[in-house]
Amino acid sequence: MPQESSHRVVVIVDENSNPFELGCATEIFGLHRPEIGGHLYDFRLCSPQPHTAMRDGFFTLTGVAGLHATDHADTLIVPNRPDVEVPRRPEVLDAIRRAHSRGARLVGFCSGAFTLAEAGVLDGRRATAHWQWADDFRTRFPDVHLEPDVLFVDDGDILTSAGSAAALDLGLHLVRRDHGAEIANSVSRRLVFAAHRDGGQRQFVERPVPDLPDESLAPVLAWAQHHLDTPLTVTSLAARAAVSPATLHRRFQAQLGTTPLAWLTGERITLACRLIELGERRFDVVARRTGLGTAANLRALMRRETGLTPSDYRRRFSPAPAE
Repeated sequence: MPQESSHRVVVIVDENSNPFELGCATEIFGLHRPEIGGHLYDFRLCSPQPHTAMRDGFFTLTGVAGLHATDHADTLIVPNRPDVEVPRRPEVLDAIRRAHSRGARLVGFCSGAFTLAEAGVLDGRRATAHWQWADDFRTRFPDVHLEPDVLFVDDGDILTSAGSAAALDLGLHLVRRDHGAEIANSVSRRLVFAAHRDGGQRQFVERPVPDLPDESLAPVLAWAQHHLDTPLTVTSLAARAAVSPATLHRRFQAQLGTTPLAWLTGERITLACRLIELGERRFDVVARRTGLGTAANLRALMRRETGLTPSDYRRRFSPAPAE
């Protein structure tokens, strides 16, 4: 169980901000979670003015801190709103620059990428934004490396997500990065939301009305998750689904926005993280039980997917060994 966290997450709420992304931030970072030992973060809202009208005047936010709260943020979530062509307040942009200069982690949900770019902290960096604003973003901020067809981009100390629902994906990614896969899975269960959609998945996933027979991937996904320790391949998954490998690829792209192999690797890495968190210290056993084969393969794929080696992950997230 985590201890009450001293990591402070601060959300700037500005005029015409989107309520949905504010709700996502509050749900993921702000709630007390007795099932995992308390608060994961010290969570604050702030605004440049005492009364802030939210998007389209749906409601007015009052009673939150002033912008001075940003000077104590470890993670700062910046304003996002639909009127991307309207310049942000200079005092908001200054607060973002100050936070960045002292090493705070910056997060932009959806159109929040415009706020970060306007503050000048995204020049030469990778970012994403909602697909409908991609052309406008490139025109206004040519020095930013925009990746418009992904759910979110983790560029180290600056992270951005695409459309509104991708705020949940990025939020859970941050929980996973800070607290490990087991805690992130617990939060996702409370949300009744997918535990892990990789940031590289496409923003726009085609979901045509299926013809009979049912073409849902759910049965084969559930079967594969219970057989990760076996040598699964795209061919074996296709055989289980009673389709050709080419058809399986098309269905994965249409329903999940990824490939069968990428999905399988992600599931195996997630299982490996959970095994390490639960105390398995033998990496060859972790590799065997997850179907990753060897400790060397486990090491390479974990570093690629999580940014940590198995040893680093164990030091951060596994229980202390018994005396």
